[in-house]
Amino acid sequence: MNFTYNVLAGRVVFGAGSRRSLAEEAAALGGQRILVVADVAEDAIAAEVAEVLGDLVVARFSDVAQHVPIAQADAAISLARQSEADTVVTIGGGSATGFGKIIARSLDVQLIAVPTTYAGSEMTDVWGLTEGDHKQTGKDPRVKPNVVVYDPELTLTLPAFIAGPSGMNAMAHAVEALYGPGSNPVVSAMAVEAIAALHTGLPVVVAEPENLDGRSHVLYGAYLAAVALAGTGTALHHKTCHVLGGMFNLNHGDMNSVVLGHALAYNAPAIPECMMRIASAVGVDVPGVPGAMFDLAAAIGAPTSLEAIGMPADGLDEAARRVVIEAAANVRPPEEDGIRQMLDNAYFGRRPSQV
Repeated sequence: MNFTYNVLAGRVVFGAGSRRSLAEEAAALGGQRILVVADVAEDAIAAEVAEVLGDLVVARFSDVAQHVPIAQADAAISLARQSEADTVVTIGGGSATGFGKIIARSLDVQLIAVPTTYAGSEMTDVWGLTEGDHKQTGKDPRVKPNVVVYDPELTLTLPAFIAGPSGMNAMAHAVEALYGPGSNPVVSAMAVEAIAALHTGLPVVVAEPENLDGRSHVLYGAYLAAVALAGTGTALHHKTCHVLGGMFNLNHGDMNSVVLGHALAYNAPAIPECMMRIASAVGVDVPGVPGAMFDLAAAIGAPTSLEAIGMPADGLDEAARRVVIEAAANVRPPEEDGIRQMLDNAYFGRRPSQV
């Protein structure tokens, strides 16, 4: 057995109430001037965290938007520079984490992430920045948070319409980690564990919002999925979501919910072993894997069509062209007709089946 696995450094603090250790975590990093990044929807949690951090907080950035638009990113960097922050604490989902990453990429600061969703970007060295209708992504070791504090209590207020798509985003991380360009046995083991945890836990989170065990289970799965994807890199599924997000400013979690089964259906002929492992984790036969992802999204109230989340029909042709370019290194080479059909199926919400 031969493989290469670049392990990303970082500290993880996991458990109910772990947010109360943030002052100690910041002090261990040498943090003395903290910029808190959290959108207005996280005001209550941000206020609690600011109280924990006390006089260490020197500024707050709240103009957080998905896909990290360049104008807001520049404003966040400017605030961090003006406030002479040496540490950034992000609170929220992938958007808040994304802004922290862009600051860390531009300035010499420490980064602490406090996720309140299942987005997973806190465990990767991938950054994103959107200018116009194009989302640029890249990898940089400086953007991987130094510390991630996972507190399941902070997800208790996450409503089902956000928790479901966010969980499907995590599921997509785990699935794509099985066949991404750097896939290896170590991350595959974590990915399969994550798929099983998410498949079991997501229906509980949606049906029983106050179930802390269910929340912990899904947050654990999301963490594993993110670690797995960080060790492999992205392929067709995430490339497609990045294209659609940049072109149409669609919600990232919603896109993951819709696209996942269709990307699996397209890739299935090239990844038979991966399909068997996913099938075992979710309890279906191999041809039923793409449909199982669609069914999970539907069962937890997540979107199942691109039309329903605001994508215009007249954008399908251009989106297909861009996906072919962006996903050129995919495990199954993207062909424009096949990708166009994949997007058409996703647009109209057809239940996917293995090609």
